[in-house]
Amino acid sequence: MQVHEHSMEEIHRCVHCGLCTSACPTFVELRQEADSPRGRIYLMHAILEKQLSIDRKTVQHIELCLDCRACETACPSGVRYSRILEPVRLSLINKRAVSLTWGERFFLFHVFPYSRRVRAALWPVRLLQRLGAYHGLERMGLFRVLPGILGKMASLVNPHVPGQKRLPDFLPGKGRRRARVALFVGCVGDAMFRHIHWATLRVLQENGCDVLVPRGQGCCGAIHYHAGDDRGAKKLAEQNVRSFPVRDLDAVIVNHAGCGAMLKEYPQYWADGDRERYAEFSGKVRDICEFLDDLGIKAPENPLPLRVTYHDACHLAHAQQIRRQPRALLSKIPGLELVPLYESELCCGSAGSYNLLQDAMAMRLVKRKVDRILETGAQGVAAANAGCLLHIGREVRRRRLRLLLAHPVELLDWSYRGVTPPQPGFDVEYRL
Repeated sequence: MQVHEHSMEEIHRCVHCGLCTSACPTFVELRQEADSPRGRIYLMHAILEKQLSIDRKTVQHIELCLDCRACETACPSGVRYSRILEPVRLSLINKRAVSLTWGERFFLFHVFPYSRRVRAALWPVRLLQRLGAYHGLERMGLFRVLPGILGKMASLVNPHVPGQKRLPDFLPGKGRRRARVALFVGCVGDAMFRHIHWATLRVLQENGCDVLVPRGQGCCGAIHYHAGDDRGAKKLAEQNVRSFPVRDLDAVIVNHAGCGAMLKEYPQYWADGDRERYAEFSGKVRDICEFLDDLGIKAPENPLPLRVTYHDACHLAHAQQIRRQPRALLSKIPGLELVPLYESELCCGSAGSYNLLQDAMAMRLVKRKVDRILETGAQGVAAANAGCLLHIGREVRRRRLRLLLAHPVELLDWSYRGVTPPQPGFDVEYRL
């Protein structure tokens, strides 16, 4: 079996030392060996060797994994845990040991990966936000009466940002040209966080970068792949590889961690005759914080008098090993005080669609995360991933906290433009 061939090498590298357990969010919460990376490796090894029957309890332990890859950072043997987990999950889904409801399949495969469909699906919620009724309905718990995945989706929506124009095909850099790049816009990122795309474009321009926004691009494929549709994911990967003129670019810029990790790992997922093309594309992919730190940014001049903490998105810190760069950029903003966050690298519970499919554990983890944020006394939290911003934002609203959520590039953009940040608040519907 192909899954066996791809996974056994990584399994045999595991020395079962247990150093991964303290880094694992589900083990930290549950303290059960079967819900740790080491325990799951034992289970998956037994499944692949046909020593263990595939029953619901066993599958549940594997499904409860966030695939946050914190164990990869902690592992002294360099076990690439995701290369065990992801093929095994695909195999379990293909064997129907793991199944999605009709509603889950519809939204995951036919709505979320398409930005226009996401915006259309959001229309009723956006109307409630404009009418000022959204927060009241959310506080009364009325979204929970919606069936299945709909109720979870209705509460997992960011504040409405009016007037977000369509992104241009091209924007020239200011001053001396330093780089030619293209922006990856994605699906949910474009539908719900276009203001972050605009902030990214302005910051790149400010630093002398010509920016293209290729029109043929689409979802990175992570939603399909992690939900078991590797063929659908590959179609989306093909669409992206065709859309970006990588040989004419210095970098493909991504501003959300989950997308960046997926794009960088295309050659790993499909090691076929197209691997060279995937490798050429993936070799140009850079997270915006990674790229700006390497480029060396123009110093922002306008002060932002804010006390901010930084949350490490899993697929930035663990999958891409990018930790220092966002903090280095934030430290250049005059007036901004960056305070450390305890358990910063512990997953907030978002993990792609995890907060929709495993909502009980996702809520436990986000409560823990927000508790840690509050311990810092920060006025705001920066995070470089759409899922983190949505998931933490929901908990902030639930607790009615005065806490500003922003992407690091937004903070840079406000400082460059001399714009006053929006006031932190659970009831703020509109952001800059």
